[in-house]
Amino acid sequence: MASALLRSFFSPAARQSLTSTTTLPSTSISSRFQSPLLSLAQRAFSTTPAPQATLNQVLRGIRKGKRARHAVSPALSNTHCPALKGVCLRVGVVRPKKPNSGERKTARVKLSSGAVVTAYIPGEGHNIQQHSVVLVRGGRAQDCPGVRYHLVRGALDLGGVASRTTSRSKYGTKKPKKATVG
Repeated sequence: MASALLRSFFSPAARQSLTSTTTLPSTSISSRFQSPLLSLAQRAFSTTPAPQATLNQVLRGIRKGKRARHAVSPALSNTHCPALKGVCLRVGVVRPKKPNSGERKTARVKLSSGAVVTAYIPGEGHNIQQHSVVLVRGGRAQDCPGVRYHLVRGALDLGGVASRTTSRSKYGTKKPKKATVG
């Protein structure tokens, strides 16, 4: 019923009669509904072109899309792995960037995927040397240029930090045993 009414209302013949006569007979539709129906009919079949660009928009030029974000740890994002096993090629020390000073321990690691990366060794002291098997996770060392990976402490050949009491899970240290009295 409603579809038939709409079809007859929006047919080409009804459209022509609506546009030629500005008022509809008051017997069929009350006077307060005449103008919205008429404007609806005109709006539904409008052939108005899309708005043109303004002069300022043309002078400023087209909008450029945002650049794609690059991966922080590309060797891991290519393989979609949270961590990869690797073999240490070299263990060394890096001086940090300008405001910081000290010696940051790093290792050059050949991953199981074949990529060779520089990884940071977190915590105080370490027991790895050349040919040690280590687990590499993502995450850069902020004050060491070119270091985009961390080694996982307490996994494979890299031992946990000795005598660590806080944040032990980050450094692979077990909970210390309570001293028993008696």
